[in-house]
Amino acid sequence: GLVFPREGYLTKLREITKANGALVIFDEVMTGFRLAKGGVQELENFDPDLTAMGKVIGGGLPVGAFGGRADIMDMLAPDGPVYQAGTLSGNPLAMTAGLTQLRELEQKGAYNYLADIGAQMADGLRRIFTEKGIPHRVNQVGSMFCLYFVDEEIVNVETVQKQDFEIFKKLFWGCLKAGVYLAPSPYETGFISAAHTRGDIDDTLDVIEQVVTKW
Repeated sequence: GLVFPREGYLTKLREITKANGALVIFDEVMTGFRLAKGGVQELENFDPDLTAMGKVIGGGLPVGAFGGRADIMDMLAPDGPVYQAGTLSGNPLAMTAGLTQLRELEQKGAYNYLADIGAQMADGLRRIFTEKGIPHRVNQVGSMFCLYFVDEEIVNVETVQKQDFEIFKKLFWGCLKAGVYLAPSPYETGFISAAHTRGDIDDTLDVIEQVVTKW
């Protein structure tokens, strides 16, 4: 899902890890290059010790990467004693696709557009379920959004598990039959791409409203 850190959480996290000689590792498989060129750490103005990224750097093709502080990365071969390798590391097809995607994201306004249509989706969902009197929460950042059927702020997995899963099932199957494929799990975040138009978002919201109206 999409759960935001409470104010001061990351600062406290850094204090604890520093005091105990531990590393802060950011998993940016979902957020890397999706929310900003610098991922969620750019938005949070936070420098983790290590960062892991997935196939986003290969335009969706099989590849991954990790990086971080120089003193840690220097421990890897050939400079250091720690060996690391991968079957598809640096393969030309994935690298070409990844570079092409990154060049597209360099276009002026790309991330602003993604944030705009993400907000369009989130605002539309809030309007629909508020008008229908259905308890809900919608978390959204950039092009990522998550709908929870619970009348409580989402702060951890415990609050996520309080949601009404039966309502989610009705929404998912109703939308699927109407031609809209939402994330199939109530624990899964929805993703919008730059290929989606504002009209696509409006059409999606129209279908959702039609489905909910039939309940």
